[in-house]
Amino acid sequence: MNTVQSADGTTIAYDRTGEGEALILVGGSFSERAHPTMAQLAAELAPHFTVFNYDRRGRGDSGDAAEYAVEREIEDLAALIAEAGGSARVFGLSAGGALALKAAAAGLDITRIAVYDPPFVVDENGPRPPAGFTERLAELSSSDRSGEAVEFFMVEGMGAPSEAVAGMKFAPFWAGLEALAHTLPYDTTILGEDFALPAVELSAVTVPTLVVHGSEADAWLHASAKAVADAVPAAEVHALAGQGIAVDPAALAPELKNFFSNN
Repeated sequence: MNTVQSADGTTIAYDRTGEGEALILVGGSFSERAHPTMAQLAAELAPHFTVFNYDRRGRGDSGDAAEYAVEREIEDLAALIAEAGGSARVFGLSAGGALALKAAAAGLDITRIAVYDPPFVVDENGPRPPAGFTERLAELSSSDRSGEAVEFFMVEGMGAPSEAVAGMKFAPFWAGLEALAHTLPYDTTILGEDFALPAVELSAVTVPTLVVHGSEADAWLHASAKAVADAVPAAEVHALAGQGIAVDPAALAPELKNFFSNN
């Protein structure tokens, strides 16, 4: 494990593997660098790039601050880019993709960017979180009601069937979801209160961008991917066959390798 200090003094933990051009992986909701998806993706890409797989603030071995702001997470990514040599390719998963796009729009030295299933709501098929959604999430997750926060996020925020989420509570992985519940308001802050596409902001992303969505993901995620690609001037969109929200790193890695290998 390695660490770097962000601008506000928060310690950010990361693993560095492989050789070649720097590639930073940005996890999504319920994700940290040890999550099987992120760890396997890093392993798949390490033969081709120097991969930085990090814990976003508040997760894993990284520190946190008393108050959250998206700008602090952008500074975290900036610190990692500096550690990588001053510029980097960046991949973001789900809400991590939204963060990566915002970082590129803010002017960080990102040479290429790829995202998978960015969860913006752009049509009537997508879930519409209720008013005060982020505040309610923060209230639940800070009052020893992390299980309720996870359920609230999944059902009201991401549109998952309540029966399916109820069944998850008995699965071995549920405890891990609860452990990261306090970071859910971070992701919803990144996405915005209504998860609307920030088209004007994304128009400032000028680097080559790949937007990937799973062919088996919900229709609203297909629409989101297309809308992101339409908003970013130098973007292309691609459907990854046979994949849903829980993407197989072995299927995704070749797409990223091909895209990030270009200059």
